[in-house]
Amino acid sequence: MINIHSQGKGILLSVLLGVVAWVLAPFIPKMNEVLLGLILGILVSNLIKIPASFQDGISFTGSKLLELSILFLAFSINLSHIADLGWQTFIVVLVVVFAVLLLTLWLSKKMNCPGSTGWLIGFGTAICGSSAIAALAPSVSKNKEDVGIAMAVINLFGIIGMIAFPAILPLVDWTVHEMGLMIGGTLHSVGNVAGAGYAMDEEIGEAAITVKLARVALLSPALIFFNYFQQQGAVKNWKEHFKLPWYLWAFISISVLVSFISLPNEVLRNLESIGKAILTVAMAAIGLKVKFSKLYQSGKKGLLFGLLIFVLQILLVLSWVMIN
Repeated sequence: MINIHSQGKGILLSVLLGVVAWVLAPFIPKMNEVLLGLILGILVSNLIKIPASFQDGISFTGSKLLELSILFLAFSINLSHIADLGWQTFIVVLVVVFAVLLLTLWLSKKMNCPGSTGWLIGFGTAICGSSAIAALAPSVSKNKEDVGIAMAVINLFGIIGMIAFPAILPLVDWTVHEMGLMIGGTLHSVGNVAGAGYAMDEEIGEAAITVKLARVALLSPALIFFNYFQQQGAVKNWKEHFKLPWYLWAFISISVLVSFISLPNEVLRNLESIGKAILTVAMAAIGLKVKFSKLYQSGKKGLLFGLLIFVLQILLVLSWVMIN
């Protein structure tokens, strides 16, 4: 329940920054509204001293709206995209995604990545960038600063990959399918994949998007898989592994539902837009909790971890291409 007296100011500030990000994002190259909301929140947090009376509302917005956005984003997950790949390519995508998730769990401990930053970066790298981080964050991240750092890292490497692949891939003698697999199987967001793929060729773009959508479709099983492994040792009964937060069960249920029940495209687009708008406000609130000192300290390890897991993912896909 929202307490207008204690939370109203913080909620209003977060919404205001979210609206500004939503309006300005289309005019800024390589920038989406979610990332811009995070950046604006960080800038305001570090350039202006925010009164204590705003903090309860900011915390409420950063946590509750993040959970709510997940429900709307679930309408863009369609398991039927897996069938579009063909079984051989699907097996490759499946192996790469879950190998990256296991590497994430292992490497985050080995590298002593702060908080849940490593988990979030690895999960976003394996599946679909910011949306995957938003889906996982409420169940694993107690510190919302970790979410902000993970989002920043994911978007940075996504943009680097989107620029680098169209410059590098034409130098190798690969088929359209192989280039599509490399782009769609490794880049972080759908936007990154579309930008890199269609920059090269329409056929490559279509192949890359097909692979990417199959990765996105794996978000629901990946959430269950990741929660299972990160909870090992912390639960006493196997049934406790299935005690996911309500919003994750709702997310999984919606994604399964829309895979079997065809909703009008306009309805799906509107629901996805609502989800992104809510997520933008949530990220603005999360940005308002991030300080440059914390971003610098945790961000260094986050950047290194993000680079390492991205390179490992590329190497996994490259290995399959070289073998075949």
